[in-house]
Amino acid sequence: MASQVKPARGVDLAQVLPVTAALIVLAVVILALCVQYRRGKLPLLDRVTTWAQAESGLPAWASIPAIVSSLSLLTAGFGFYWDVAVHIDNGRDNSPFGTPAHWPILIGLCGLALAGVLAIALDRNTDGGAAVTLPGGLQCSLGAVLVLLCGSVSLAGFPLDDMWHATFGQDVTLWSPTHIQMIGGASLTTLATWVLIEEGRRRSDGARGRGTLVARLMRPSSASMAFAFLIGLSTLQDEFDMGVPQFNAIYHPLLIALAAGIGLVAARIKIGRFGALQAAAGFLVVRGLWALVISQGFGLSMPHMPLDLVEALLVEGAALLVDPRNQVRFGLVAGSLIGTVGVGFEYLYSQVAFVLPWQPVLFPEAYVLAFVAAVSGGVLGAMVGRALLAEKAERTTTPRFAAGLAFAAALAVVAVALPIGSNSSYSADVVTTAAGPSTADLRITLHPASIADDVAWFNVTSWQGSRQLIGGTGLQITPLRKVGKGVYETVHAVPVAGDYKSVLRLATSASQQAIPVYMPEDKGIPAKGIPASPRFTRSFVQDQEILQREAVGGSDTLKHTAYAVLGLLALLWIGTLSLGLRRLDRSATQPLSPLLLDLTRLGRTQERTYA
Repeated sequence: MASQVKPARGVDLAQVLPVTAALIVLAVVILALCVQYRRGKLPLLDRVTTWAQAESGLPAWASIPAIVSSLSLLTAGFGFYWDVAVHIDNGRDNSPFGTPAHWPILIGLCGLALAGVLAIALDRNTDGGAAVTLPGGLQCSLGAVLVLLCGSVSLAGFPLDDMWHATFGQDVTLWSPTHIQMIGGASLTTLATWVLIEEGRRRSDGARGRGTLVARLMRPSSASMAFAFLIGLSTLQDEFDMGVPQFNAIYHPLLIALAAGIGLVAARIKIGRFGALQAAAGFLVVRGLWALVISQGFGLSMPHMPLDLVEALLVEGAALLVDPRNQVRFGLVAGSLIGTVGVGFEYLYSQVAFVLPWQPVLFPEAYVLAFVAAVSGGVLGAMVGRALLAEKAERTTTPRFAAGLAFAAALAVVAVALPIGSNSSYSADVVTTAAGPSTADLRITLHPASIADDVAWFNVTSWQGSRQLIGGTGLQITPLRKVGKGVYETVHAVPVAGDYKSVLRLATSASQQAIPVYMPEDKGIPAKGIPASPRFTRSFVQDQEILQREAVGGSDTLKHTAYAVLGLLALLWIGTLSLGLRRLDRSATQPLSPLLLDLTRLGRTQERTYA
């Protein structure tokens, strides 16, 4: 396979048409069955829904989609972490399904969309609450619409991703727009499913259901939904977890603090005592099992992860200082503790557990941004937890603009950390000494000599190569030891042959630059090879220019327009989810008329309903 040309742009339609045709046929069959059920012409499905309600204690429109969504999230989540490890170790695929990791992702995303369709189709007795009315007069639960929205957004990312690659080449990073769409859609389906289950509990007849495994799967506990939500919030950290981040180092503490603030505070408010600890424990168990299977079972690089236990203890401690029934104040206090003590602990933990330990150069800037992220995350988590509370739970008055200010603050710190600096005046003299048929030791002399004195990371990253060359996984991060002023040597030999890409990477808190040590010829881009000569001098360039060498083509104007359109869609999608949570919250304390989701009048309807 390594000798084959791996396409760096969009794939041949002939490779995806059979799967696309099969999915279209399956979708038509499912929709036809749903229409027949709504017309009362499927007595067998009536018996299934009656059994599901008796088994789970929840209405069938909540219990059946809940099990479909839960299993789909586990499938897609595992496929995602597996797929990232495959691409980091082996590089691009030969085809859309050139790696088996793509199958669980596609199956999982289809399952999420299916869960939304089932939740709408099976709900024939909508009785108000947070219910919505779709165009055509079809009523359904709010959670059903949100599950379908998030699942569809994520599933639509698959064809859009290929269109993006066809236009701009393959930007091999987790944070490309279409990748974020797929990952974000699936991640937030955890919250949409949680909303669906809570609606089902509110509209159930009070039956507890049975204690069988199937019943528990159809009636997921709040603890299981909480750790699923926390996993979803943590997915965008995976480049840092794997040790090949392509964005500024200050993002790592910021992302951990934001995810912990939202997920753990929401869990503590919704579940009650020890809710945050339950979420953190479930997060560690599931992510830990996935990491073991990927690394030990499949022989790929291990995805690392934050601990989150100390943050969970801090959230539980905040409940001793502030009554969690005052949700916003509790979120502020818990977020403040996460942004100070929690980030400090993760700094210590990073020294022994992260592939790229946090360095002092990140602070105090990272501390300030992570604090703002944690506090805003705590407020957002408080609003999420409040919306998910049972109908009779106590809710305190919420400051009018709390959620909006928290969201704006979170968006601001993400934007502040986004620009990536680089310095093209830096250069290095490199001497290579053969250590084996395909490896070499490096001696590096930097110009200026002081540029690596205070950095976030400085190493040789070798990735996307045949692991037989080094006898391990495809990813190898080689530390450098200082042997003189501005002079460094690799602590062990690095790959300089075959299909490996070996790159000298130097990053501060807000800049990244790199020098190619060895790059193979790539006919799929096409790109010429860069040999590791016995002695060479090269200038540093922005890190992404080397790591994303496949990202070629397309005008800057077109790319910026595409970013703007996808960003607008993301804001509309997140805004709809936020309005849905607000509606769920209000429906617990006052009767609401069904919300009419008519796209031609959506703006006026929302203004009247939520002003």
